[in-house]
Amino acid sequence: MTASDPHRDGEGGLRRQGLTIAKIANLAGVSAPTVSRVLNGQAGVALSTRQRVEDVLREYGYRRRESGSAAILELVFHALESLWALEIIRGVEQVARKHELAVVLTEMQGRLTPGKAWTEQVLARRPTGVIAVFSELTVQQQSQLATRSIPLVVLDPTGEPLHETPSVGATNWTGGVTATRHLLDLGHRRIAMLSGPVQWPCCRARLDGYRAAMDAAGAPVDPDLVRISTLYVEGGLRDGTDLLRLPDPPTAIFTANDLQALGVYEAARQAGLRIPEDLSVVGFDDLPFTQWAGPALTTVRQPLVQMGAAAAKMIVALANGEELEQHRVELATALTLRQSTAPPRRR
Repeated sequence: MTASDPHRDGEGGLRRQGLTIAKIANLAGVSAPTVSRVLNGQAGVALSTRQRVEDVLREYGYRRRESGSAAILELVFHALESLWALEIIRGVEQVARKHELAVVLTEMQGRLTPGKAWTEQVLARRPTGVIAVFSELTVQQQSQLATRSIPLVVLDPTGEPLHETPSVGATNWTGGVTATRHLLDLGHRRIAMLSGPVQWPCCRARLDGYRAAMDAAGAPVDPDLVRISTLYVEGGLRDGTDLLRLPDPPTAIFTANDLQALGVYEAARQAGLRIPEDLSVVGFDDLPFTQWAGPALTTVRQPLVQMGAAAAKMIVALANGEELEQHRVELATALTLRQSTAPPRRR
């Protein structure tokens, strides 16, 4: 485009009122009905054609003037298999209720990215906003939401969040340091770490915090004591069992979440070990069941309810056209001391 392009103003910006569906169609080299289908999130448009139209919309900073958004807050989870998700839902619902918004849940059954059907349904519903929890929308999906002025906030992103995408998380690195220092202060040196997938920033940060605390204490990290596990009870049981079968097993295990810690409890029971007399265990999240475990679990509290509420508040602000003070919000973690840790038993 040149400076004389009739679709731009004198400063090179878009004259919003002059960009019609017909002009978009002309710029993208498609028909007006095709542009209409793209704008309304309808099916029947080839991917390459849809991308051409989206490219034009992005280039001109187009935002469709909606007749009004539905009073809905879309909440997308990659899985709903633990109390972790319920705590976040509670926080989102608290804010949604105050603003008379209904909460719609979508579970992707372990997949990290919503499918095409979800995208088309959301674009058709035109919700007030979308919160993606432990999920990852594609660049195209994010562009489609932005084009229709549907705010997006990512909670605990599974990939590095795009700079312009608002996100909410916790101080995972600090939590990892705090948990490990607690075990070091008790006298442990053979401290194992069960991490989650390290491609996920929250898991990588917890593992990095563990390594930083060990390094600061001059306690070398034995590679055999670090396992990349799954964030479920089964992962804690499997990898906890392997750790306890080592010739020189750990005296303490720090897990990336409370479900793994529960699996470690069972691994210790099967090995005939007592917690904390024979093995200290620290979890991460502070889910409600941890205070009723036998013994009650020492864990790093992640403010899940507050994280859900923070994400919902960001959606409401963006939907009202307000500027966010911060695009990345990290809430503080804290160690909750209970009965699952003690000084190591003399061998």
